[in-house]
This record gives sequence, C-alpha cells and structure tokens, in this order.
Amino acid sequence: MPGRIALSVLAGVLVALLTAASARACELAQAPTTRWTVERDRRGDAWLRTPCGERVFSIGVNVVDGGASGAHLNRPHYAWRDVAPSLDAWARDARKRLLGWGFNAAGAWSLAPQQLRLPTVINLELGRLAKFHWFDPFDPAMPARMRQEARRLTAPYRHTPYRVGYFSDNEVGWWGGALFVFYSAKPATNHTKQRWVAELRRRYHGDWRRFTADFVPPPGVEGWRQLLRARAVTRLKPGGNGSEAVRHWTRVVAERYYALAQQALHAADPDALFLGDRLPIYYDPMAVEAEARHVDVIATNYNVDSPEGWVAPYYFDGLKRLSHGKPVLVSEWFYAARENRTGNRNNGHLMTVDTQAERAAGATAAARNFARFADILGIHWFQYYDYPEGGRADREDYNFGLVDIRNRPYRQLVAALGAANRALPELHAAAHPLARQSLGGFAVPRARIDPEQPSLIDWPKPRSLLPPLKPAPGEVAFGEAYLAWSDAGLALATIGQDYYDLDLLAYDGAFPLGEAYRVELDVDAGAGPRRFTLYFIPPRAKHGDHPVMTARLCAGAPAERRRNRCAEVPGAQALYFGADQPRIVGEALIPWQAIGLDGPPASHRIKVEVSSSAWFHSRWMSLSGLPPAAGSAQPRRWAVLRLDGH
Repeated sequence: MPGRIALSVLAGVLVALLTAASARACELAQAPTTRWTVERDRRGDAWLRTPCGERVFSIGVNVVDGGASGAHLNRPHYAWRDVAPSLDAWARDARKRLLGWGFNAAGAWSLAPQQLRLPTVINLELGRLAKFHWFDPFDPAMPARMRQEARRLTAPYRHTPYRVGYFSDNEVGWWGGALFVFYSAKPATNHTKQRWVAELRRRYHGDWRRFTADFVPPPGVEGWRQLLRARAVTRLKPGGNGSEAVRHWTRVVAERYYALAQQALHAADPDALFLGDRLPIYYDPMAVEAEARHVDVIATNYNVDSPEGWVAPYYFDGLKRLSHGKPVLVSEWFYAARENRTGNRNNGHLMTVDTQAERAAGATAAARNFARFADILGIHWFQYYDYPEGGRADREDYNFGLVDIRNRPYRQLVAALGAANRALPELHAAAHPLARQSLGGFAVPRARIDPEQPSLIDWPKPRSLLPPLKPAPGEVAFGEAYLAWSDAGLALATIGQDYYDLDLLAYDGAFPLGEAYRVELDVDAGAGPRRFTLYFIPPRAKHGDHPVMTARLCAGAPAERRRNRCAEVPGAQALYFGADQPRIVGEALIPWQAIGLDGPPASHRIKVEVSSSAWFHSRWMSLSGLPPAAGSAQPRRWAVLRLDGH
C-alpha cells in the first residue's frame, strides 16, 4: 500500500508538471477552446482569461488594417502597398512592431484576428446593419433580423481562439433627448411610435392634462390618439418634470437593444464575449443600467480629461455603481499633437497637445492611470496610423497614429508607451482607488490658475479634487468639482457629463437658466454667505457635431435665478472648454472682493457647499448630500475647509 501511494503521488506530480508545461507552451492557435472569459482576482481586480487559461490585461490598438480606412480617399493616406510586398507580410511586420511596443491585442476595425495572430475584439455594427437604430426598434421582425445579421457577421470569426468577442456597434450614444423627439415625429404605423405613446400614457396614467404640464405637443394635438398620428415633434416644457419621462424612454429602447443583441450574439457564437457598443466618451445612466444586464464587459471610449493624463474618477465610479461592478474595457483612447509629420490639423474637440514630447508624456501617464482602476481590464489605443492628409471622409483630421502615413513610428510615443505597457499588468494587479481627502481634513491647495488656459493642466490634481459629490437617491454622480485659491481669489472647476439635445426644449428668447447644467458654490470666508452659479448655456443652433456651450457665472439668491436673471460677478472670469458636450469641463475664478474680502481670509478657513444640477433639473449631486436649494439654505451644514499653503 505505501508503494502504491508513493507511485500515485509521483504520478500526480508528473501530471501537474506536464499540465503546467502544457499551459506555458499553449499558443492561441492551438488552444483547446475558443472561449474567452472575464474574472476577478482575490483583490477584486478585473482581468481577461485566454482560451489557454492565461490571465491578461488587454493592451490593444484600433484600426490595424493596413490602411483600408483611407483607401477610398483620393489623397495621401497610409497604405500597406507602400511598405510591404503583401498584406500578410505587412500584418507580420505590424504584429512584430506592436508586440515590441508592449501591445498584446488588436481592437476594432483591424484585420481578421487569424491574419494578425493577435487577440481581437471585432466591431460588427449589428444594430446599424439590422436597422435597429433610428428606424423601428419595436418592429416584431426585429429579433429575427438581429439573429440573421449576427450569424452572418460572426461567421468569419467563430472558430478562432484569437477572437475575444464582439462590439455590437460603435458609439450608439443613447442620446436621450434625440431618441425622444425622433420617435415623437414618426408615423402612427411605426411600432416604436406606438410604444412611445403607450409608455407616456402609462406614465401619466392616461391624464392628458398632466402630460401637457410637462410637454408641449404639436399644434392642434389635444389627446393621445392625435399624438399618435402627429408627425411633428413633441417638446419638453420649461419648468416641468418631463425629463423623467425622457429618461425612461431611453431605458425602454436601450433594454430592447441590449437584450436582442445578447440573444443574437450568444446564439451565433456562444464562446465569444459580448462587450456592448463602445460608449462614446459619455454614458447615459439609464442605458448603462439596461446594458449591464446583458453584456460581459462594458466598453467605453474615453477622451483623457487633461493634457498631462488625468482621468476623472467619477466616470468609472459611476459605471461601477450603475452596472454593479461589470468589468470595463477602454475601447478607444488617444492623444494627438500639433507637431506631426503627416500634417494633421487636429481640428476638433479631442485631446491634443503641442509637441510629440508632450504627447508621449501625457499618454504614458494616462495609460498608468487607467490601469490603476480595478474594474478596467484593458485599454485600446486609437489608432495604428495617422489620418490621411486632409482628414477622413468626414473631415475629422487627427494625428492619432503610432506611425505616420509613411509608416514611420513616432519614436518618443512608442518608446514611452512601450515602457508603460510592459508595466501595466503589474500596476493593475496592485490597483487601488485614488486616495481621496476626507471632507473634514480637506485642504484647498494654493495654485495660480490661469483662466485663459483652455484646459485643467494648471490645476494641482488630485489635491484640488473635492471629495465625491453625493448624488440624489437612486442616482450616480455625473461629475466632480475642484477648488483652489490664490491671492486673486477662489477658483472652481468641474468635469462632468450630461447630454443636451437642441431640439428637445420648447422655449423662445434667452435660454431658461433653470433648465441649464450648472455648478453652484456657496461660500462664507468670514464676511457672510455668498452664492455663485456657474451655468453652461447651449447655443440655439448646432454647428458641427458638438455644440459649444457658453460658461456664465452669476451671483445672487435663487429667486433671482428663477426669474432668469443673472447678476454678473465683477472681476470674475468663467471659461468653458474641453471635449464639448456631452462632456462638461469648465472653470471660474471668483475674486475675494466678490466674497466680501480684500484678500484671502486671515483665518485660513472657508465654509462651502458645492452642488450641481444636470440639464432640465433631472439629477443633482452635492457635497453635503442635500438637494441644492436645501444645502444652500443651511450654512451651518457647510463644510469647513482649510486654505493650504497660506
């Protein structure tokens, strides 16, 4: 018996050694399965696990396609034919380069994963090709169309272990106001218009007068049947509470989309992960709650918040709360520089710095910041090569490439990213939340804030980042606030998000301030309470994809603001900048004189309340956890903060 036990133990050891050796030798091409999975380690950090059983942090690159994205343009663009004898030869060289720069995956719009021999997430455009979006999502034939398209689109990838999973679409957006007004004007035969009316009747318990207290139906529409037949837009009434119905409609449509996409993709390719629809540097909370019930990973694109690589914590904190901890893939992030060899103009609102040195430094810092979030299991750079000379077909024109259009690497960038990429798995394994100052011990940093500087780069982050603003019950924070001081005054900044649709609100004349996205600062520096509101006011018409907001700082009691009056603050400066809405980034400098003092308080102390309200007063958050008006009215509950470095 002892001999048998010894032999059994020895056999077990040999099996274990052989299994370990087999796992180490496992190449994806020979993996025993095509199934990728997601997991959490003992610390709670999210990871991908390959079909070989290896745990990985996905560090990918989008548009590794040999130049196909610009091939239809009649102007200089990246093309594999200029640098390689065949597409296969180009793919081998690109793979070697990417691995040498610390990348381990390919992202959306890349060559077939079998050709690149890199783990790849494939963007299918499932909803767009099935005509789900902006057609008739509740058409009874829609489930069959989604299944048919899913089978067709996944066919080239089902049997390769290099296929990680699928994005169903790219940047659907879930623009709540646009969804509402679009379907309000569809014909009565449209199944989604029928559902739209049914949802409104249900919400308002069939009471037409209650509905018209919140909305302005088209002229001549005086009941539910007429509303169904109306082909003109129904709009939100200023001062009403219709935003809740608009948000509910977003949830209804998003639930339909994610449920059908999940069913179709899992039926077509059960071993693949479903990574959602690449949220567009913004998310709607109603849509994320619906998405989380149906996806394996939430994918979001992201525009870094400041040139030196700052990533706003509220964004990923909110995703975590809304999704109950679903892992996140940053499916697109980027840096561009005005100094570039292709001649890209960087002509929009996306992260752009002056030099390639700044680009390399900012991208490196951002990559490390992303990896420190426990829920993020990968980051995918956009994109492999620069845009063509003169930009894409839509004229967007950016220096996003790791290489220029002549295939020459940006040496500073790839060297810096290469070093950072190799350290990311270890950083992620030790991921921990950003250390935040407690409200009781918060010290407002002294800093020279230049109100003419169109970014937050001069802010001492994270020292100026206030403790998280507490949202209304059942909501998540939709932004964050920063405070700093100098001899000139008190500086307030915000990074946030909320979507405003230019067609939704019914108003004439000046924009109703009560419907604006705003940040309120209540402050007492020893001369009594003062109230200030930083409003973000939209234009009347849209020029380009992103209507530029106007920042306006007002002083005075809430009653004055309700009458749409704004008392200007002498000597104050307010600036809106950044990635235009739905991302809201701005700052204000308030002179000490406006706070009732000639300079910084001798006590080195201030009392403050900070709150914010989203468009159409649909959501709020505050430092105290009280609704904005209630918090403003109770100075005894304001936080006492020390001025650091006085």
